[in-house]
Amino acid sequence: MKNSFLTHISLLFFTVLIFANNPLSAQKKMRDYGIETGIFKPGKNNAITDVAGIKVGHTTIIKGEDIRTGVTAIIPHEGNLFKLKTPAAIYVGNGFGKLAGYTQVKELGNIETPIILTNTLSVAVALDALITYTLAQEGSSGIGSVNGVVGETNDGGLNNIRARAVKQEDVLDAIAKAKSGPVEEGGVGAGTGTICFGFKGGIGTSSRVIPETLGGYTVGVLVQTNFGGVLEIAGVQVGRMLGKFDFKRDVEKYADGSCMIVVVTDAPVTSRNLERIAKRAMMGLAKTGGIASNGSGDYVIAISVAKENLIDETTKLYNPIEIHNHSISSLFLATIEATEEAIINSLFAAKTTKGFNGRVVEEIPKEQVVKAILKSR
Repeated sequence: MKNSFLTHISLLFFTVLIFANNPLSAQKKMRDYGIETGIFKPGKNNAITDVAGIKVGHTTIIKGEDIRTGVTAIIPHEGNLFKLKTPAAIYVGNGFGKLAGYTQVKELGNIETPIILTNTLSVAVALDALITYTLAQEGSSGIGSVNGVVGETNDGGLNNIRARAVKQEDVLDAIAKAKSGPVEEGGVGAGTGTICFGFKGGIGTSSRVIPETLGGYTVGVLVQTNFGGVLEIAGVQVGRMLGKFDFKRDVEKYADGSCMIVVVTDAPVTSRNLERIAKRAMMGLAKTGGIASNGSGDYVIAISVAKENLIDETTKLYNPIEIHNHSISSLFLATIEATEEAIINSLFAAKTTKGFNGRVVEEIPKEQVVKAILKSR
């Protein structure tokens, strides 16, 4: 009996230890509270990694009382990304930002590095790290030009951004940590110090799987939320209900910030239709009450990882296949739905954070919000 009791206690302790060291085990998304939006179903993990081959890694930097920042890396596939490029497009919702690599993607319609998200003053060091990473890849000897893609939002509300705490090794660490499966959300990686709708924001992700009758494709979205507006969840004006929204009073303005949105699909589409898909992500942002304000850098990076369309420049011709224009509307809707839910997931996963100059940004009051939304139905 005594041994049985001790065994029970040991197992209980072991279980608690696992939960304490695995933030994903306690992480909850919007759907875990009984709130669902859209008509298409999410994939297994309701994450960008539901698109086969996609990996995500975070480096979270929390130091002392004032450093709250980090890096998030998205890896499109396991091969040499420079040698096997992904079709891509970038759509600018509002251009108050510092997105590195935009013009070459616009011109050539592809991406040749991991996609890195970080803070505004760390774009340069992240770009330097991408160059280091690319030159070190097997088969990359002789490369003399690298178009790294780095997006940012300004986390200076909670992070001493001028300290420039992100280093090249932090970016390389995020790339090295990248994995498939569940994705940690909230105040992690590039979302460590961000603020959204006046509440703690962060990294959020979601996915949609289109029915087989419409192609059976998967769309995954990851966001770095740091913007404002009048928060709306599942059609309920949550910002007004909580009394926290832009222009409530002239002295209360949360709008300026940014939102980085990364959309990935396994559908066979090229840069032309990827740009059309990217535009729809801004509709997902609008459904949450975001307004793409004057000081907000809102960018959408969209890529396709359909194997038949990866770009091998050692071949003489590029012969991609592409779904018909009249078949793409389901991808549009999947992108809108996944973007909307990814943004809300970033809020639901984030925790109250104290940072630079003693500022405290509260997490969204989930229980109150969920109760109001479920009551409205």
